[in-house]
Amino acid sequence: MTTRRHLLLSSLGSAAALAAPAVLAQANRPIRLIVPYAAGGPIDVTARVLAERVKDSLGTVIIENRPGGGGNIGADAVAKAAPDGTTIGISAVATHAINPWLFSKMPYDAVKDFAAITQMVRVPNVLVMNADTAARLKINSLRDLIAYAKANPAKLNYGSGGNGSAGHLAGEMFKRDAGIFAVHIPYNGGNPAQLALLSGQVDFNFDNLATAAPNIRGGKLKALAVTTLNRSPNLPDVPPVAETLKGFAIDTWWGLVAPAGTPRDVVEKLNQAFVAALNSPEAKTRFAGLMAEPVPTTPEEFASFMRGELTKYEKVVKASGAKVD
Repeated sequence: MTTRRHLLLSSLGSAAALAAPAVLAQANRPIRLIVPYAAGGPIDVTARVLAERVKDSLGTVIIENRPGGGGNIGADAVAKAAPDGTTIGISAVATHAINPWLFSKMPYDAVKDFAAITQMVRVPNVLVMNADTAARLKINSLRDLIAYAKANPAKLNYGSGGNGSAGHLAGEMFKRDAGIFAVHIPYNGGNPAQLALLSGQVDFNFDNLATAAPNIRGGKLKALAVTTLNRSPNLPDVPPVAETLKGFAIDTWWGLVAPAGTPRDVVEKLNQAFVAALNSPEAKTRFAGLMAEPVPTTPEEFASFMRGELTKYEKVVKASGAKVD
């Protein structure tokens, strides 16, 4: 009996010894953070800032850029990854709120295929006019713009980075709530849309503050309003649209998600590490340079926020008639 017991203990010890390297290897595997957009943009930059800040608590985090399909390709790679905590990714207003209503066929379910970790940042959008156009039309405020549009139907136009883009949908929301009409001119991306505004080909745009800020500071663009409910600390003298059109709120946001089914304790560990990184002075300084406001949340808060955004954009996208087949 004693011999059998020793054999059993010896077998268990051998099994544990064999399993230990596998467990250790799993624990030491680097985390892959998929960014569904090209390198160099604000989303990519903030992801890299946080990856550097969490290396002491989580180990190496490798950024993998998977652009294409309006963000859908990268988001789908996250959705279909193993739910073991070694693959996480960026969720953004496009991938998790706009695209599900914009694309006729989606490769993933924006709600069911992901586990929320934390929101990362919010970047206010800003309604900007070509400064020379604003001066010529004597438009100095949002109320002036609305009054001019009502007195001159269809004389104003606005540009965006394309049908269904955040700038397009913000413009449609603005037209609806203000009771005005302005012609939408879609461009192939945000940069061409901004160039069109700077050259006077279009009258106004809804752009994200990070992109518009240099030209606002340079006097080429006139900022009339930000699209967050409250004033932005990065543009404190510019009122929100909501001061004129009650309840108007639309901004650019992104956060972190894992594949659905990722264990709760793994999600909590990721949340704690990235929230600490978001709250670090270094991250706040870097984000301020991008006009981005850190928004650390619990997984539950971020999941609820994304569901709310998905619901909000359903109405806006359908009303705009924008569709990508």
